[in-house]
Amino acid sequence: MTKVLMISGSPHENGNTAIALHEMEKIFHEAGVETEILRVGSMDIRGCIGCMSCKKNGKCIFNDIVNETAEKFTEADGMVIASPVYYGSANGTLISFLDRLFYSTPFDKTMKVGASIAVARRGGMSATYDELNKYFAISGMPIASGQYWNGIHGREPGEAAGDEEGLQQMRVLAKNMVFLMNAIRNEKERSGLPEKETFTRTNFIR
Repeated sequence: MTKVLMISGSPHENGNTAIALHEMEKIFHEAGVETEILRVGSMDIRGCIGCMSCKKNGKCIFNDIVNETAEKFTEADGMVIASPVYYGSANGTLISFLDRLFYSTPFDKTMKVGASIAVARRGGMSATYDELNKYFAISGMPIASGQYWNGIHGREPGEAAGDEEGLQQMRVLAKNMVFLMNAIRNEKERSGLPEKETFTRTNFIR
């Protein structure tokens, strides 16, 4: 079964970020896609310390939600990352989580489908959207899009339910993501993943 891991960077269990994810979840379930939502925004998650232990041990040295999520990420066909906007950026706790998750996991993420969502009262959404997409782009993960930059507006709890355009964006995004995951799975079964070259790493300092 196709699986999507949904990561919420909101510290609020039933806030506007949850509304956005649940709107997508309806579409996923209608399409027979299994989902799991992990809410990390209220957790005590420290940032990466650059110790490189993960390169030797295959997991982060801090044995917390990051390592727990790694196994789920391995099995997922797609990932949705949603965050409230704080000062024109994603939730700092979420960024610490994503830095460590993407850096410490050694498995090939190529062709897992990614999608990001920004939730804001008003501004900073496109900057946050770009910030979250960078995790997918560096990992060989196709980025699903909708009919606009993926976002929904709301400040007070529940306000996002009144953003009809934002809710429609979530539904369109979910449908496009399902299509893309199915297309990739079918092509993988037919001819496999693209052949990889040996990574050529070039530093700017000679």
